[in-house]
Amino acid sequence: MNRVKYKIRHAILSLCFGLIGFLVLTGPGLMAAGSAERGASISLTCAACHGATGISANPEWPNLAGQHEKYTVQTLKAYQAGDRQDVLMTGQAMSLSGQDIADLAAYFEGEQGAQNTADPALIAAGERLYRGGDRDKSISACIACHGPAGRGNWPAAYPSVAGQHASYTAKQLRSYANGTRKSDSNQVMRNIAALLRR
Repeated sequence: MNRVKYKIRHAILSLCFGLIGFLVLTGPGLMAAGSAERGASISLTCAACHGATGISANPEWPNLAGQHEKYTVQTLKAYQAGDRQDVLMTGQAMSLSGQDIADLAAYFEGEQGAQNTADPALIAAGERLYRGGDRDKSISACIACHGPAGRGNWPAAYPSVAGQHASYTAKQLRSYANGTRKSDSNQVMRNIAALLRR
């Protein structure tokens, strides 16, 4: 009888842990599904800075086209929560509902990402740091989170950095390093960016 109770208890615990694991892994995916069609109509305001299809002409503003839906949702919510700050973006994000955010994220994810080029004089050093890090400074390789082609890691909400403007990327790294950007989980980017400054 005790063996039967043990098996039942074990089965129930296994089911509970399985359900918890499922919710942890897919919980963010259970948010309201975004409508890319509705997102396209909402994005007209975004186009002033980020371009009609999410490719910004100004290198100080990010390209949004092709960015992971999950990351875009996380980013807009970070502006709403104050974990990311920008004079223009904070005001824009505050006016968005959860459904608006989901719709915009779905729209921009479906757009073709930018194909920006880098400064030829910096490509070799940048690629070496991206692919191999810097052991002497204890800097992890960017490829570990952002992937071999810079397309990011969707389940972890690590952004695609491929085709992003260099000046925008440098500005974000400085913001992480000085602590004004706090939207990274476990301070991963703040710690890495601080090491880049040494």
